[in-house]
Amino acid sequence: MHALDILGDPVRRRILELIADGEESAGDIAAVISEEFGISQPAVSQHLRVLREHGFASVRPEGTRRLYAVDPRGLQQASAWLTPFERF
Repeated sequence: MHALDILGDPVRRRILELIADGEESAGDIAAVISEEFGISQPAVSQHLRVLREHGFASVRPEGTRRLYAVDPRGLQQASAWLTPFERF
């Protein structure tokens, strides 16, 4: 999947906004996303998995919680693709 395909989904963009300022737990992310988009916790988990697998988010366990943070690799790929168009 291309980096911009990942960012094309509004749920994934919103998740990135939620973790942009630091780590957030999967539960807290799911609560916000479920409220805003009306999707289930398993659906949110799938979006988190896509972000993780494509280098946009990292996760670390802390006890029983899973904390998500922005992984710059995916964003760097998107930025690299957009760079040639900055001249416009």
